[in-house]
Amino acid sequence: MHAAVYRGGSVVSVEEIPTPAIGPGEILIRVEACGICHTDLKKIEYNLLAPPRVFGHETAGVVAAVGSGVTKFKLGDRVVAFHHIPCRQCFYCRRKIYAQCPVYKKVGITAGFEPAGGGFAQYVRVMDWIVEDGVEKIPDGISFERATLVEPLNTCLKAVVQCDPGPADFVVILGQGPIGLMFTMLTRRAVAHVAARVAARVAATDTIDARLELATQCGAEFAWDPRKVDVAAEARRLTGGRGADLVIVAASVPGIVDQAMACSRPGSRILLFAQTSATERIETTGADLCVGERTLFGCYSASVDLQKESAKLVFGGEIPVEALISHRLPLVKIRSGFEMALHPGPKSLKIIVQPQRWS
Repeated sequence: MHAAVYRGGSVVSVEEIPTPAIGPGEILIRVEACGICHTDLKKIEYNLLAPPRVFGHETAGVVAAVGSGVTKFKLGDRVVAFHHIPCRQCFYCRRKIYAQCPVYKKVGITAGFEPAGGGFAQYVRVMDWIVEDGVEKIPDGISFERATLVEPLNTCLKAVVQCDPGPADFVVILGQGPIGLMFTMLTRRAVAHVAARVAARVAATDTIDARLELATQCGAEFAWDPRKVDVAAEARRLTGGRGADLVIVAASVPGIVDQAMACSRPGSRILLFAQTSATERIETTGADLCVGERTLFGCYSASVDLQKESAKLVFGGEIPVEALISHRLPLVKIRSGFEMALHPGPKSLKIIVQPQRWS
């Protein structure tokens, strides 16, 4: 089969490798679509993991082989697979902090080499504990490309549940890439469900005009380019001089956490979602947190408790995620997909790789 193999030195090459063999309790998926995620791009760009590996974890496809003992799936089933599933029994699982579970940290999908998701390949092996709890069937009529968004939507839904925006909150979402736009959709949905008389207000920021326009379509009442608008001043102006009640940092660029602190009010909550690299450093004053009584917290990866809900939101169309897909590329053009994701233009958003395509 063909796969995009990370060889170290930030190099990924499309080459021929053996199709992975499966064992008891496992399934083989023919990958029809896999989204490019910035988490994988960071691993490649900064050489965070030892090569060789095949990355890609937003994977959708068709069951091509079934190991002995598997009863939940059969040949031809259309499925989306999560690459992390917790044990549900350890210290962290009992507290529902699943991303810190030792079993969760083990990647359960591979195209070969050290397991790393494997979706940038034509076939992936799904290990037994993932088959048991981490694979969802795709309904008829739903594209594989749309199905790849179940996993990233889950990560955003988990964060929104953790943030728990209130009906009277003023929320600022910094960054309106695919993840930021999902946050805008989900935040608007969350507050609409609880609002009785006072609706929350959502503001979004980005430096690309097309993304700001889409943000307003996704539920943002305000959409600002931070190069042209003083975000902190606008947040204060719209909140009686206070600042935002909740700030979601959905991008990772220099100074963005400083901007989050500046536009937030005393006693606010600030979620860091995109700061996933060990090389990133965040500085703030003790007074901003301690005297200002702000809560600065992180949220990472997906929740098994929200897996079916995230699938329902994507498959049922309540969250129009397919509008976020801007490019569909064959595997041989994956490097151009990486470049577009790392250096987005006016029309680039979610980029999907289709490993079975040749042109």
